[in-house]
Amino acid sequence: MAQLAAEELYAVLAARQQVFAVEQHCAFLDADGHDAHAWHLLGWIGDRGPPSLAAYLRVLDPGRKFAEPSIGAGADARAASRHRDWARADGGGDRAHARSLAPAARSASRRSSSLETFYKTLGFRTASSPYIEDDIPHVDMLLEAA
Repeated sequence: MAQLAAEELYAVLAARQQVFAVEQHCAFLDADGHDAHAWHLLGWIGDRGPPSLAAYLRVLDPGRKFAEPSIGAGADARAASRHRDWARADGGGDRAHARSLAPAARSASRRSSSLETFYKTLGFRTASSPYIEDDIPHVDMLLEAA
């Protein structure tokens, strides 16, 4: 995260803590050692006043978690739209994911089973049986190059 300014880093960590620890009740070490070796996609809004973080996505290089480039730690930082946008085809989460996947020939993702249908709309296929991680059902998903 050396490429992020202090204000950007604080916004990212606050959003991840709000979504994963507070709302999803996941007790895990968020500082997992991968952030320093990741690409961080931040979406900002600020038409009226100072900019605020609207969406965040972390992309890991091949070999960090999977053989393929992988996406994870994605969060819609806007509490009012968090559940609505990620499920809609025209939502902010869809656009952020599409931008993050553009350079990848093949991408892997470990997703909550509740987002499996959404990821399929982006072209991912389910690549594992369901399993439990942090008390939440997950599946591994894979996106093949077109």
